[in-house]
Amino acid sequence: MPDLLTHVLVGYVVGTLLSVRYESLRPAHVTLVMVGALSPDFVKIQLLLPDGLVAWLLGVPFSWSPLHTLAGTVLVAGLGSLLVAPAYRKQAIALFAIGALSHHLLDILLLTPTGVAYGVFWPFTDYRPPAGGLYLSSDRWPALVAGCGAVLVWAIDRRRTDPVMEPSAR
Repeated sequence: MPDLLTHVLVGYVVGTLLSVRYESLRPAHVTLVMVGALSPDFVKIQLLLPDGLVAWLLGVPFSWSPLHTLAGTVLVAGLGSLLVAPAYRKQAIALFAIGALSHHLLDILLLTPTGVAYGVFWPFTDYRPPAGGLYLSSDRWPALVAGCGAVLVWAIDRRRTDPVMEPSAR
């Protein structure tokens, strides 16, 4: 589970930095980036509903795997945008996509036995970029680094948004 925690923390850092840059972004917008950062791992629903069971229930071949690609991200972002008011859909899709992009970038940096990353660009192309080979998804240190970054960004944001305490007059 350090992998999921890392994605959430990086989503928090990215969303909070965006809210510092763009004053109109609020905590709810940061949450959208965090959910977007988790979205490619919605593929883990297969632990509860295996591909074979869904294929048997639907009567057609089925796989959850495409959810962990850019096409899956676009699909989930589009469906998720239906949960917000029409006036906010473009912004919701953009923030969700930024979070999902951070997820894909972190996953491309994983250490793989083959030296190439997963088919992130499927179905547009079968190209698999070279893997970064920096860490395993089970390593704890990326979550620790992301956690330290999140605490730092939280402290800076809190200091920025809290009113300055005036020294009391003597």
